[in-house]
Amino acid sequence: MDLHAPLKKYLPELKLRDADATNHATMFHCLTHTGGWDGDYFDDFGRGDDSLARMVAAMEQLEQLTPLGQVWSYNNAGFYLAGRVIETVTGKTFEAAMQEIIFAPLELNASYFFAEDVMTRSFAVGHQDLDNKPIVARPWALARTANPAGGIVSNIADLFRYARFHMGDGTTQNGARLLAQESLVEMRAPRFAATHPESVGLTWYMRDLNGAKIIRHNGGTNGQVTSLQILPAHNMAFAILTNGSHGTLLINATAKTILEQYLGIVPQADSPMEMRAAQLSEYVGDYSARADDVEVTFRDGELILQVTNKGGFPTPADPPPPTQPPPVRAAFYAPDKIFLRDDPYQDYHGEFLRDEKGEIAWLRIFGRVHRKQARL
Repeated sequence: MDLHAPLKKYLPELKLRDADATNHATMFHCLTHTGGWDGDYFDDFGRGDDSLARMVAAMEQLEQLTPLGQVWSYNNAGFYLAGRVIETVTGKTFEAAMQEIIFAPLELNASYFFAEDVMTRSFAVGHQDLDNKPIVARPWALARTANPAGGIVSNIADLFRYARFHMGDGTTQNGARLLAQESLVEMRAPRFAATHPESVGLTWYMRDLNGAKIIRHNGGTNGQVTSLQILPAHNMAFAILTNGSHGTLLINATAKTILEQYLGIVPQADSPMEMRAAQLSEYVGDYSARADDVEVTFRDGELILQVTNKGGFPTPADPPPPTQPPPVRAAFYAPDKIFLRDDPYQDYHGEFLRDEKGEIAWLRIFGRVHRKQARL
């Protein structure tokens, strides 16, 4: 399979809303989140083996937000396409292909896709906040259509087996070759700038911290957040699994502690820039994406971001979470680039993107582009 061949080579029936994306989108675009179409569409087309094909057919409705291949914005829908290509190339369902090609050779014997495979074993349920109290997040399982985007249920031991493989030379523990070592290197070669200070490769995210290269990927679902981070040069990996909707706070704090105590790496804190009120007013506005809206206001000399989660996960009919996050302060650390100063988004980074006229058109935050709305 050629990462740079048009997807229509494998999916002749593919039809996206944008003609250029339909004819020229590739696996490379899917794996680097540069397809440009609306990426946070989730839906349930049942448990049948045709569910992923039906999801890809439904992608025709998704708006092309940015030109193909030009803007990085995390894109779950791109993984639906990638998963469907895997089905057509292998002649198997996505789950069966993953089991045969990845899980079995790497002995990932505690990694599953379906709730009935998990429920006879010990597992954690996710939680959301309601009036500062945890409540169980429902539904627990994702629709089958979401399996390529984040449907794997796993544990620490399997994540470490997976990390050990990525720190190796492409062979499994019994010496069988699964990937060429060059392919492992290609996966973690930076391709596009992502959320500061990271770049994205072929799905891996990477950053250099005091000379140490860290590759990682997080996973977030209904009330659960997970992170797997690997430092190949140090032969070190760590995985953090949380079962709360604000698990990223714990992940970030724990990761900092691990890096400092084991490697003596202390991340450099962001330094806020001095900005005049007239400069800050340019950024005030309403920014919208499928999953959430962000209102940017100016108060007491600072930018304030109010995030409103709109629901739609794991199906379009699902309501927003029971509690919305509080407003948070933002500060600039570079032109058009901000970091957030308050929980639950402390130290998150964002960036305002400009159009060809130099006017602010987007706010990219939480890994997604949010279009600036016209105020009437």
